[in-house]
Amino acid sequence: MNTISRRLVLSGLGVAGAAGILAGCGEGSAGKPGGAGQATGDGGSKGYDGPTVELDFWNGFTGGDGPFMRKLVDQFNSEHSNIKVKMTVMQWADYYTKLPTAVSSGRGPAVAIMHVDSLATNAARNVIEPLDDVAKALNLQQSDFADVVWKAGEFNGKRYGIPLDVHPLGFFYNKTLLQTAGLDPEKPPTNADEYAAALDALKGKGIQGHWATPFPFTGVLTVQALLWQFGGNLFNDDSSKAVWHEEPGVKGLSWFVDLVKNGHSPKNVAQDADNIAVMNGKNAFVWNGIWNINTFKEKKGLEWGVAALPTIGDNKAAWAGSHQFVLPKLKTADENKSTAARVFVNYISQKSLEWAKGGQVPARKQVRESAEFKALPEQATLATQIDDLHFPPPVPGIGDALNEMNKAVNEAVLLKAEPAKALSDAAARADKILEANRKKYGA
Repeated sequence: MNTISRRLVLSGLGVAGAAGILAGCGEGSAGKPGGAGQATGDGGSKGYDGPTVELDFWNGFTGGDGPFMRKLVDQFNSEHSNIKVKMTVMQWADYYTKLPTAVSSGRGPAVAIMHVDSLATNAARNVIEPLDDVAKALNLQQSDFADVVWKAGEFNGKRYGIPLDVHPLGFFYNKTLLQTAGLDPEKPPTNADEYAAALDALKGKGIQGHWATPFPFTGVLTVQALLWQFGGNLFNDDSSKAVWHEEPGVKGLSWFVDLVKNGHSPKNVAQDADNIAVMNGKNAFVWNGIWNINTFKEKKGLEWGVAALPTIGDNKAAWAGSHQFVLPKLKTADENKSTAARVFVNYISQKSLEWAKGGQVPARKQVRESAEFKALPEQATLATQIDDLHFPPPVPGIGDALNEMNKAVNEAVLLKAEPAKALSDAAARADKILEANRKKYGA
């Protein structure tokens, strides 16, 4: 997917600033919570035999994965004469602003896609409704998924998201540059020592091997992965305090900043310049999302590879996001739409192999382990990280706090502040935000 359209939401920025808009959403005409009303109770598993209905389906699939979803929607429409799904696509940043406003005014979609780090905020503000009946109808259980993916769709003991996919960070590399440096293009570095040796070999040939961007995408995502690899966490157990300024976080950010200090990266790397430089033969390594697979495939003449993230710390770990189906609240209850929407979610959920071709890892364990998925070598390679992935905690407004970490990474990578101080100052600011959010969201 296009990285420009991705970066705000993937780094948690899509949630920030939305709290004021979200307040008051989902209220019915009588002042009580709106909603789709009680559906058939089977979560759509028995189909829909009511009158013809039209379902608006919103998402932010503006890049290479968009055509794959549109194909699935067209296929659904061709097989369901009494349900017409109209897919509306917009930039993610616009999407997270428009969705709560549309729901509040009664113009929201019947079905939508949401990133895991936005579920809790929208659930707390009554923008989306629980989907426990859908999970039951699909016979979905925790054992069907990696634990982190399944738990990410829950908030306050209820399920608000049906997992569609997982999109982890992966290690993309330019094989031609590795050969130029005398390195084996089929054996990219897998640990800290190998990575350091590779960077030095590249530097010896005048190649800056890993460009460090100060922006959330991909700089902050890389630093978060490093923090987890060094055994740290973003927040404490109840998410009341930021702990990214503790030793693991400092180690992770320092490693990243040292890429600049040691000449393995230019200073002031522009947004997405790290990725473009790999494609143009100027940069050897980039840690980017799985959707980057199709971007690299489209670059003619590019000799490249992808692998699981190297283990720079003591633990395997990678940042990841997940698209999940949600059902926005309907201001006026409509049982027909409610049931039809569940039929649609049920249908697409079972087509996750086709969706994987757009550059995703299927959420369903059975699909990930199928021969058909393993025939997608790049996606299957990044899927091996499934048990090592991390998401932000399901806390309303968590993106507001994470924005402070974004600022810390920016300051440190631009050499305006040392990593320890930048992270400590950011954690102090985040703690105040977390406290304010607990009052704001009633947590």
